[in-house]
Amino acid sequence: MGWFEALVLGLVQGLTEFLPISSSAHLRITAALAGWDDPGAAFTAVTQIGTELAVILYFSTKIGKILRAWFFSIYKKDWRQDPDARLGWLIIVGSMPIVVLGLLLQDAIDESFRDLRITATTLIVFGLILLVADRIGKQERTLDHLTVPHGLGFGFAQALALIPGVSRSGGTTSAGLLLGYTRAEAAEYSFLLALPAVFGSGLYKLTDIGKDGAPAQWGPTILATLVAFGVGYAVIAWLMSYIKTKSFVPFVIYRLVLGVLLFVLIFTGVLDPQAGPHV
Repeated sequence: MGWFEALVLGLVQGLTEFLPISSSAHLRITAALAGWDDPGAAFTAVTQIGTELAVILYFSTKIGKILRAWFFSIYKKDWRQDPDARLGWLIIVGSMPIVVLGLLLQDAIDESFRDLRITATTLIVFGLILLVADRIGKQERTLDHLTVPHGLGFGFAQALALIPGVSRSGGTTSAGLLLGYTRAEAAEYSFLLALPAVFGSGLYKLTDIGKDGAPAQWGPTILATLVAFGVGYAVIAWLMSYIKTKSFVPFVIYRLVLGVLLFVLIFTGVLDPQAGPHV
């Protein structure tokens, strides 16, 4: 991977990680259209560390309160009903599905799930799910109403994002809307829930960089991660302001158009569904 390729992919990662349009799908599609090798699940997982650092910076005050309350709740009973302590425990609960499924489906994540036909399908299907959730969700609940079943519901939705095209933020936000949470609250929990999973996955996949026998591309990978961090922070700030007053419909339309376009490119022979195999 060259420096220019890393710069482009870092920009794509930062722009798309928090929008409900699937960063992994965009990294996969960008590489295929440019004629580059598929950056692979390892590159995606590592660069996502950059975007999650943006989450930590943006929500630093909230995360600090959660960590403090959660720590005290371990050995002080009177802290266990604190809303921030409960949220800390529910982030752990919600992280369990993606940890288990990520380990069980590791080979599929690295290989078969990266077929562009699957990506096109999930872009369309989960775009429609987001549309339905945005239209019928009551949007009355805040994170103070979060329960263990709800936390697991968010968690299983997050696990679906192991398939490029689903979108971590799109899947978890859709689940939150269907459970009655407001757009902003669902998005916030989605971002917080991603922290353990993304950092765990990124650190786990660090050993896969250069594993194929080629020299490890640490310089370009670090550049892409730093770019993703800076761009990702700006996107979080914009999105959290946007969804307070506006719907997800523009993102749904974008997903549908991109999914259909991807199918057209595949079935007309412009793109091979296995284009750019990771080497």
